[in-house]
Amino acid sequence: MTTASAVRAQPVLIDGPIGAIEVIVDAAAAPRGIALVTHPHPLFGGANTNKVTYTLARTLRDMGYHALRPNFRGVGKTAGTHDNGRGETEDMLAVLSWAAQRWPDLATAPVLLAGFSFGAYVQTRVAQHLADAGHAALRLILVGTAAGHVEGARQYDTGAVGADTLVIHGSKDETVPLQNVLAWAEPLELPVVVVAGADHFFHGRLQNIRDIINRAMCAKVES
Repeated sequence: MTTASAVRAQPVLIDGPIGAIEVIVDAAAAPRGIALVTHPHPLFGGANTNKVTYTLARTLRDMGYHALRPNFRGVGKTAGTHDNGRGETEDMLAVLSWAAQRWPDLATAPVLLAGFSFGAYVQTRVAQHLADAGHAALRLILVGTAAGHVEGARQYDTGAVGADTLVIHGSKDETVPLQNVLAWAEPLELPVVVVAGADHFFHGRLQNIRDIINRAMCAKVES
């Protein structure tokens, strides 16, 4: 499920609700849809260049999706300050609106939402907004999902997601304990793919993320 080639990633600035949003665009050679990819917590060094976020974007680009990696508020050239997921959700919806105008032939094409850590939490909010508007995402891919009480005295009341959401988590995640994600997923009857030995940032395990996504997406297409 990979494309033969793609153009070089390009940084762009788009208009958001409170100012500029800085986005890296990993454009697919033969696009079939849009993938929005979000990064970890900005107050702890998270940015759109994070290696897990990069891996998600390149994996989805290679599957034929224009992968958009925005910086959250206060990161890089993106305007504003951290808003605990509220303003960040508004910005992500603005990025998707921009994409529909930028590539009108993809305006009704599938949208994938992928996020890492705090970015995964934000994507659960984006997914709910899209579903409420009658434009549900094709699929969510959540890695190291922020849920429950996590390192840094933060609390996340992570919302419900669709049954086919792909949740990937490390067994040795020191930032978001695996038990947090299992406790969130259990009442949703949601499977969690556990990468044995992986920490929060999947050091040395990035290929596992790519492989899991490739298998899951191929299975979805074949079904």
